[in-house]
Amino acid sequence: MVSRRAAALAAQPPAIAAAHFRAEAHPYHPRLRPDGYINLGTAENRLVWDLLAPRLTGPRPLSAADTHYAPLHGTDAFREQLARFLGGVCRTEVDPEHLVVVSGVTSALDVIASVLCDPGEAVVVPAPYYGAFDVDLLGRSGARLLPVPLSAGRNFQVTTSEIGHALTRARERGVTVRAVALASPGNPVGHVHPPQVLREIAEVAGQHGVDVIVDEIYANSVFGETPFVSFLDPEVRAAGTGRVHIVWGFAKDFGLPGFKIGVLCSPDPEVCAAARALAYFAATSTDTQALLRDVLADRAWVARFLAESRRRLALSYASSVDLLTAAGIPFVPVGAGFSLWVDLGAWLTAPTFAAEHALWERILEQACVNVLPGQFFASPDPGWFRICYATDLAVVTEGISRVVRLLGTSEPRGDERAAVSSRPVGATRYENVEG
Repeated sequence: MVSRRAAALAAQPPAIAAAHFRAEAHPYHPRLRPDGYINLGTAENRLVWDLLAPRLTGPRPLSAADTHYAPLHGTDAFREQLARFLGGVCRTEVDPEHLVVVSGVTSALDVIASVLCDPGEAVVVPAPYYGAFDVDLLGRSGARLLPVPLSAGRNFQVTTSEIGHALTRARERGVTVRAVALASPGNPVGHVHPPQVLREIAEVAGQHGVDVIVDEIYANSVFGETPFVSFLDPEVRAAGTGRVHIVWGFAKDFGLPGFKIGVLCSPDPEVCAAARALAYFAATSTDTQALLRDVLADRAWVARFLAESRRRLALSYASSVDLLTAAGIPFVPVGAGFSLWVDLGAWLTAPTFAAEHALWERILEQACVNVLPGQFFASPDPGWFRICYATDLAVVTEGISRVVRLLGTSEPRGDERAAVSSRPVGATRYENVEG
């Protein structure tokens, strides 16, 4: 017999994880397993291991202190290096005492939601959103999400007016909202939010007396023309209060998801004290902290590594876009992250999420390609899929080609057939929409 909370968590394992491990169990290899699974569903940066290997596998100094018990919210030396690094990213001084190191951004989100929310209270989040938010923010806090559907006609850009309306409607219904949560840059749609939008979100949250939780895990994975601006940037913070809490980790920008190192940054002393207490249950290895402390200390190497990672991401993105464009498959142009938000709605047998799920199963079972359907990300409309491109170009090419071949066995639905076939090369359905 287990608790109701444990039973609920066990009954609904994250679909993203289940699809990932299925694909990883029998991976594609052009010679050894040409019919294996191709994983374009998992947002991992697999383009940079050759850069990481010399730093992570070579000999390194290790002191006795690196093997001892340490503060459970992160060693002083590691948090000092993190504060310096994040300060450069966010263009502001970061106090190491505002940082709580935990076992990954999943844990950081769990911690901040548990600190802010009592069971039954709500978090407003623009949708589509990162699918694991459902577990990360709600699994242990007992809170609930209030999705704010974004418009495909506006390329799923976040609009502050919709967030404000959601907060107002929640108050009118007697729902206690404790925070607005979002990813910046976005996920699954990799938009880089402009400073004006960030300022407006901070302002509307302050007007409604709620906090802002921002997942900035892709902060250094921006390859487009629009530069990343953090919620901690002075240009943004001047518009709001101190009730903004940032999470970041090494999983995406540094290609190290298996290291499970995340950090919560909060200027609120009461929030920090509570988060430090919860870090007891999500402590990280002192040895891993020592390794990454020394990596961050080499500023020149970090700058070269991140620049090369961004260059490779841009190339992989461009190649993936070319493949989709040639096949007449619409997508949302973005400038950050590891994934494309692709519209396969024309190939659904009906405009329903049931039909979307059926197409996803066909792609997984018949093409042996793991892509993720929009319903996993609370997409407002059926037919959208997330396709990740941050892996070897030959693998991405094979995966997208398999999907294209599978789609070629079924005609686009109704009047959408003409719309798909008549789009000019290089165009997407939404490219002329402002915002």
